[in-house]
Amino acid sequence: MKRRKVTTRPLSLGDLIAAVSSYATDKETVAVVADLFASGQVRLMNNGRKIPARVR
Repeated sequence: MKRRKVTTRPLSLGDLIAAVSSYATDKETVAVVADLFASGQVRLMNNGRKIPARVR
């Protein structure tokens, strides 16, 4: 699989879900997005402030 360039600009949660879902099923998409939040690889932000994301 080709490696894609990582962007440094802020993306929306919808952008993240769309990118993951283009490669995975619905169940896999939920699992991957939850894992990205739990591992800290993805952060939520609101007006420049970090928002903690808890995965249960």
